[in-house]
Amino acid sequence: MHLAYKGITRKEENVIIQFIEQCKTITINSAVKQETIRVRKTYNTKLPDSIIIATALYLDLPLITSDIEFQKVDELILIHYEND
Repeated sequence: MHLAYKGITRKEENVIIQFIEQCKTITINSAVKQETIRVRKTYNTKLPDSIIIATALYLDLPLITSDIEFQKVDELILIHYEND
């Protein structure tokens, strides 16, 4: 399995794979779909971002990201990750 980030080391790849294996997978249910529509209309976000935001809001979980676009969603608990 190769991750898409250019220049990623094998060690970094393994850390990410181990992290992903511990993540919980959920199905996009009708509540998440409706929340996605609301988020997209309210914040004018791209569909993939809207799904991510809606899922975090639905599950009442913080979102960890390095994408500053998510900062415009004031109702979202956001943890900004900076990669040095």
